[in-house]
Amino acid sequence: MTTSSIPVDLLNPGQVFACLGFLEAANTLLGNAEGGFDWSDESNVRFHLQANGEENPFAVVLKFLTTAEIERLAHIGYEDKSPNKKKKKNKDNNSNTDASIVETKLKLFETYPDNEALRMSLPIHLTSELNCSVVISHWADGSSRNAFKLYAGNRSAQKIASAMLNGTYKKPTKKKSNVEIKTLGITHLWNQKSAQLINSPFDVLTNLGGSFNFDPRGAWTTIDAGYSPDEHHHGIASSPVVELLAALGLEHARPDEYEKASSKSKKKRKVRYWVWSGLLPPILARITFSGAPIVASTRRFHFILDLSGKNKVITFAEKEI
Repeated sequence: MTTSSIPVDLLNPGQVFACLGFLEAANTLLGNAEGGFDWSDESNVRFHLQANGEENPFAVVLKFLTTAEIERLAHIGYEDKSPNKKKKKNKDNNSNTDASIVETKLKLFETYPDNEALRMSLPIHLTSELNCSVVISHWADGSSRNAFKLYAGNRSAQKIASAMLNGTYKKPTKKKSNVEIKTLGITHLWNQKSAQLINSPFDVLTNLGGSFNFDPRGAWTTIDAGYSPDEHHHGIASSPVVELLAALGLEHARPDEYEKASSKSKKKRKVRYWVWSGLLPPILARITFSGAPIVASTRRFHFILDLSGKNKVITFAEKEI
């Protein structure tokens, strides 16, 4: 067994979700994973992760992501409908898409959790050469739980995940036939600064080519000031690791949406989550994260789920207990 730790900001919900994602991925890839938070030093809060093997479990998960291929999942009989090719100006947050990301590798199953398969909301399957795989499908699991799907617009999970993993590229032109990188993905960051990525994965920031909207550092909402980063093609730096691992972290758990939006009262949606002290296996970590009193030493946080166009965006949290 090997235990390692990384710094985490407990007021950043996406980072907490991503810690759960690291735990889920390490349990799948290595086995017998346990994880938990340590806030004994308030100036250096850590997330500890333990799993089988002699390698750093964070490094194993990150290396898996750099070699992973993405498949879209659907039920037998599903057919892709041709997207609307009519170009429209999209004002949604993080709505930029990249022509170099093509939706391919559709895998069909006899069973499918949701009632219908929507093209922009198909679950995805990450696989590697080592016969390891993880599924990211929390928004389409067909359960009674809150889907917690934040992204909208002309973006699919496969396109977002591809941008997070492999970056995006500019279209070649007559003057420039070579392929130029537009935004960096986890693979680029791994090649450039793997040691920093292993030691502090949530703090390696870059402009993103779209996102799942989990990292509040990359979120923006309108302030009616006549400026939109999206319209001016200005990037906002955040973490592709947070974005992808947070989506994985919600595969078997959800934060508690305890106050829903009301058009009459104009209240915004409020969401809370719990963190715990000490190591827990995934099956206990999931329910503790959602509020079950499994361990005595926990902390509770809440945040506002805001809107940016049609997208929902996570904001920074406040500590409750």
